[in-house]
Amino acid sequence: MDVPAPCGAPIGGVLLNQLARRLLAGLPAFRVVAAAFTLLAAAGAVVILVQAELLARLLADGVLDGPSVGSVAAVLGLLAGVFAVRAGLSWAQQALAQRAAASVKASLRRQVLRRTQELGPGWLSGQHTGGLTTTLGRGLDSLDPWFTGYFPQLFVAAVVPLAVLVRIAVADLASAVIIVVTLPLIPVFGILVGLSTKRATERQWRALERLGGHFLDVVAGLPTLRAFGRARSQAQAVRRIADEHRSATMRTLRIAFLSALVLELVATLSVALVAVPVGLRTLDGGLTLSTALLVLLLAPEAYLPLRALGSQFHASTEGLAVAERCFQVLDAPEPEGAGALHRGAAPGSEVAVAFEDVTVRYPGRDEAALDGVSLTVAVGERVALVGPSGAGKSTLLNVLLGLVKPTTGRVVVGAGEVAWVPQRPHLFARTVAENIRLGRPDASDEDVVRAARLAHADEFVSALPQGYDTPLGERGAGLSSGQRQRIALARAFLQDAPLLVLDEPTAGLDAGSEATVVEATARLMAGRTVLVVAHRPAMVLDADRVVTLDHGRIAGPQLPAGVL
Repeated sequence: MDVPAPCGAPIGGVLLNQLARRLLAGLPAFRVVAAAFTLLAAAGAVVILVQAELLARLLADGVLDGPSVGSVAAVLGLLAGVFAVRAGLSWAQQALAQRAAASVKASLRRQVLRRTQELGPGWLSGQHTGGLTTTLGRGLDSLDPWFTGYFPQLFVAAVVPLAVLVRIAVADLASAVIIVVTLPLIPVFGILVGLSTKRATERQWRALERLGGHFLDVVAGLPTLRAFGRARSQAQAVRRIADEHRSATMRTLRIAFLSALVLELVATLSVALVAVPVGLRTLDGGLTLSTALLVLLLAPEAYLPLRALGSQFHASTEGLAVAERCFQVLDAPEPEGAGALHRGAAPGSEVAVAFEDVTVRYPGRDEAALDGVSLTVAVGERVALVGPSGAGKSTLLNVLLGLVKPTTGRVVVGAGEVAWVPQRPHLFARTVAENIRLGRPDASDEDVVRAARLAHADEFVSALPQGYDTPLGERGAGLSSGQRQRIALARAFLQDAPLLVLDEPTAGLDAGSEATVVEATARLMAGRTVLVVAHRPAMVLDADRVVTLDHGRIAGPQLPAGVL
């Protein structure tokens, strides 16, 4: 089915037409759904015609002949059946539309989440993650009016006016001609108002994205803001952005109300252009009363579907703006970079990791984060990366982990899985056990406890109110830095990967916590290939070799740890 450009969009509008196509492409068995909506619209048209015929006959007979009680009761019974059928058709249409909306929303969420994973943290760092969260959460729910209102109404608007027009033409050709001339006025005025509606809705959604993103950032940084006395100023900033969103919403609502007024006025005047000549010709005897009543009853039904289509489109413009944002994510280009990360057999059976002339350049920076780095790590070797801040150590690890794509060069990883313990591990708002089980989702409770003991985490976890079932706050709120680090080490123990990547695991810890983490880390490194970024001497002493990075290059000879 060729999805028409929505009412309120420019005639032949390519953008919204493509948007509708892409939305409907995520609908399973679209042809079946379209056929069902067409059948429901056709059945609705038949019911409308039958209803008008019965009402015209009942009213004409009541004026002219004074019908018997029995005939009135029979017609009223038929009318009750017609109303029941019409209600049933409306229910079926809404039920089908709601299922379609749920299916497409779930599909879009999966696609966008999958695409963000493919694009990686490098792409996400350049996005307003709060706005993306708003889009995937509340935003996609605003697609409901499009699927439950506008999309089904497309089929009604395509079928019902045509059926009504044919029936009126059979009864009175002059009235049909008037309808043919005036009917296009509704979509024309809808288009004119719709141009403003689209722009206003886009402004409204951008304001909501800014509000959601800024609020998320403020909540995440609230401890820092309180510490520096900036919480009140940020509250004022949130209030200002909320006022911008309120103003944008009110502008959109004003345009929507104007649209409803314009469409109602045009439809009313069009019906009046039909009704006046019909009334005059009936008085002159040119039309029978039953025919005049039939035309007057059917004329509003010819305009109603198009009028409702315009109203439904204006109610669904926010959903279209959100869908466009989702497709922007799906169409986002891969991060630039000709380099590659290969997993599989490394060049030589004794080589675990090989960096081959790796260069990384970040957008907006003149100096390369890594500049032609070549480094080989043997199986079972422990290599410590040292150097000043900004030397490229974390970038080197991120390339190895696949979080950053090299601009040139390649990385070959011979090991299978890679375990990663970052400097600031992220703990989710789930239980302690679920956070540890992230290392191996199918691990048993006994495996989780064993990993926690190896990481020296069991002691403090057992002291929590619900032990391993204690729910944590987002980012591990409620735990100290050392405790969060030990949970991250427990994940790595549970994963039991042959290649271990450590990024400053003792940074920011007090002396007691550092000693505990160093001991657990030494146990974790045993028998594994290790690449560790280290500043503290305790981490460097456990390494077999020390590599110094400076300004993105390997500086000086690579020394054994004991020589440093």
